[in-house]
Amino acid sequence: MTLRIDAHHHLWDLSARPQPWMVGAATGPLRRDFGAADLRAAIAGHHIGGTIVVQTVADVAETEELLDLAALEPLIAGVVGYVDIAADDVGEQLDRLRHGPHGQWLVGIRSLVQYEADPSWLRRREVLAGIHEVAARGLVHDLLIQPRQIEATVEAVSLVDEGTFVIDHLAKPNIAAHQWEPWAAGITRLARLPNVTAKLSGLVTEASWATWTDDHLRPYVDHALAAFGPARLMFGSDWPVCTLAATYERVVESTTKLTSMLSPDESAAVLGGNATAVYSLHQEHS
Repeated sequence: MTLRIDAHHHLWDLSARPQPWMVGAATGPLRRDFGAADLRAAIAGHHIGGTIVVQTVADVAETEELLDLAALEPLIAGVVGYVDIAADDVGEQLDRLRHGPHGQWLVGIRSLVQYEADPSWLRRREVLAGIHEVAARGLVHDLLIQPRQIEATVEAVSLVDEGTFVIDHLAKPNIAAHQWEPWAAGITRLARLPNVTAKLSGLVTEASWATWTDDHLRPYVDHALAAFGPARLMFGSDWPVCTLAATYERVVESTTKLTSMLSPDESAAVLGGNATAVYSLHQEHS
């Protein structure tokens, strides 16, 4: 079996910094440290040959720590980190990360757009300038967006055609409420942009945590496959956040089942090849 790439997971140390996005009693199971050893235990037996660890908080220091970890942990093939793309010094922030001791592990930057109250935030002049700075350095730009922000995302991405963009969690459709629009039309519009790829990740926690089934996810995955095609989708577990609704094993099983109609080459692309190509992954651990 071809080794898979998990293109989206997290790690955190609560003694290093809080995770303010953990709100309410429901996120209680996540309020502990999750480190590389926990990750290795979770993925054991699932043919994962490498992973991309993704930032969780708006703190460049977290990214620096993840880069240090990537240099030590053979499983980690890349880091998607954070800078404030609306800042005047965004270029300097990026260059400090890229040229730091372990900057070779930085494969992308993620913008936490979902937390912006303004649905047009990505259209702001200073934000667009920052997006251009990310693209100019050849870094992938992950966008954490919700359906209400797709329109602005389409416009911003269209204005930075030299950039490479990845939509996290399929833009977070509200699967639990069986909502279809405006998400479906928005995904179709995003997929028309050739510099956009999307992650089949985070869907189990957009569904009803306790009662979801593959059939609840299927229409959303099928629509993404029809819009993007298997050459522009990639698997991500969203571990350990996914554990609120499913084990790592269950997420892998669900993704495999929901993409079972693909050819072997297409399946290999979704489960690893696309992530390797989009993020230009390497595993040059000494």
